[in-house]
Amino acid sequence: MKRVVIFASGSGSNAENLIRFFQNSDNASVIQVLTNNPHAKVLDRCKKLKVSALSFNKTAFIETEDVLNVLKSSNPDLIVLAGFLWKFPENILKHFPNKVINVHPALLPKFGGKGMYGMHVHEAVVNQKETETGITIHYVNEHYDKGAIIFQAKCEVKSSDSAQDVAEKIHELEMEHFPKVVEKLLNK
Repeated sequence: MKRVVIFASGSGSNAENLIRFFQNSDNASVIQVLTNNPHAKVLDRCKKLKVSALSFNKTAFIETEDVLNVLKSSNPDLIVLAGFLWKFPENILKHFPNKVINVHPALLPKFGGKGMYGMHVHEAVVNQKETETGITIHYVNEHYDKGAIIFQAKCEVKSSDSAQDVAEKIHELEMEHFPKVVEKLLNK
């Protein structure tokens, strides 16, 4: 049985989608969710779904090996960032090479980098008058949104679309594709 650990910072809709997708799987399960936000809604979702969830602070993540040690004991086959906003530390990336992935709400390399997350991305897409956008699932490396691209899915951006309209289209793409891509990676 393949083991997945999810990192999230906010509401956790992608985390819940992944947990539900693998709930009845014979091949994989989400064994734990970790968050840097002790008030994140993802913690409530995990409680309802009976999935272990822990919150941690910056010291545990960056300055000590506390989070790394939690991951070592969990022994995940894949670490999935689902709305996790902090840059991932090199000590974890070195210990889990090519096992950390992220979903980004744009077609990288466009609209990536520090500060480009959530509505910031959708507003930039609308302001730049893009005609299409999408999601990018990529490996995580030491630079924001620079890891090798695994998968992209596109959607149209109409001239009448608001940033909120774009956000809803992106959310649909994430819900549809993210669990399937995670499953493919686990089955490699």
